[in-house]
Amino acid sequence: MSRISAFLAMSVNFPYHLGMTPETDPQLDALWMPFTANRQFKQAPRLLARARGMEYFTPEGRRVLDGAAGLWCVNAGHGRAEITAAVTRQLETMDYAPPFQMGHGPGFELAAEVAALCPPGLNRVFFTNSGSEAVDTALKIALAYHRIKGDASRTRLIGRERAYHGVGFGGISVGGIVANRKVWAGSMLPGVDHLRHTHDLSRNAFSRGQPVHGAELADDLERLVALHDASTIAAVIVEPVAGSTGVLLPPKGYLERLRAICDRHGILLIFDEVITGFGRTGAPFAAQEFGVTPDLITMAKGLTNGCVPMGAVAVKQSIHDAFMQGPPGAIELFHGYTYSAHPLACAAGLATLDIYRREGLLTRAKELSGVWEDAVHSLRGRPHVIDARNYGLIASIELEPIPGKPGARAFEVFLECFERGLLIRTTGDIIALSPPLIIEPAHIDEIFGTLASVL
Repeated sequence: MSRISAFLAMSVNFPYHLGMTPETDPQLDALWMPFTANRQFKQAPRLLARARGMEYFTPEGRRVLDGAAGLWCVNAGHGRAEITAAVTRQLETMDYAPPFQMGHGPGFELAAEVAALCPPGLNRVFFTNSGSEAVDTALKIALAYHRIKGDASRTRLIGRERAYHGVGFGGISVGGIVANRKVWAGSMLPGVDHLRHTHDLSRNAFSRGQPVHGAELADDLERLVALHDASTIAAVIVEPVAGSTGVLLPPKGYLERLRAICDRHGILLIFDEVITGFGRTGAPFAAQEFGVTPDLITMAKGLTNGCVPMGAVAVKQSIHDAFMQGPPGAIELFHGYTYSAHPLACAAGLATLDIYRREGLLTRAKELSGVWEDAVHSLRGRPHVIDARNYGLIASIELEPIPGKPGARAFEVFLECFERGLLIRTTGDIIALSPPLIIEPAHIDEIFGTLASVL
């Protein structure tokens, strides 16, 4: 066992031993960390060693309240014994099963349970291993669907500015965050265009819930239809609530309008619910919360409470059935992953959904939304706060950037919050919050009390 592994296996009550410090140990160099300023991090690492309920603990034993559900995913809180037991049982029973031309009980069971949570009609489920894979899968299904329906000219995909749809080439192509795209600008999918984003500080700053202004921004799709012709457009993909770009909420009427335009022109509508799925907005999916049913839904994160990597795409039966027309014995969709419906992930998913159901977590965000909303907007008037947004148990606090140093102010808040025992997320100069759904009012008070003090 390496020195770092041995150390992390110790009780969190013990500090570094044998002269090892996170600043000097060379084994930190081997890991190339994702979406991280690696050189800065390794000069002063922020290490986590244990988690339970609403809390992380550092190797020194310092408590850190989780205000971000890990990475938007630990909806039922950390250290759930039910999930551990289910995964252990599955590992002892069957560790792996090939997903091509073979199946296993937990895969079919989990698909049925996911389908039962989805809006009516989205009752066919394709499993992946992440949100990024779910997005690429949904895009491929959309393109293939039009082809088998005889509309092979429908090859264009429409994303949205400031969108995040994972890091596959499909996801970054339809995504709209510049930093995620620019290095690969010449290698992305061809024929992709983007809608305008919905963020409008001038009219919607400090909105409580859905902003009042901006439904007309959905009409930007009509502009793209006029530019490219509907016969070339396969699908539009949007996050009902844009998460990773800083919690951008859909204006009232916006999603309904987008659905109507897609219907008018025969375009498939995909909701990326990797973040909003499994109770974040107060319903199982944001599609139900906002009353708009897409043709496909991508999901991940909360599906297994973050315990085992897993994603999925829920598809309308009519789309699925269009593929089921070929000769008997023929493979209908040449797509899949070695770890699709992995037995351990399925076991984690089944245990997670059972917790959600038993503890009412898929609607708990609605119960706490009033307390959460008041706490979010209590930060209005704090230094440099230019906006606060909220829905369900999700929120963002937008800060005025330091001139010439975009992102520096929010990152400074992130570092100071961590030192004071609070984990938050930042993107640019926006603080994003999405705590585990087991949160109590006392935790909400602590989160916003700490933020108010730091600001």
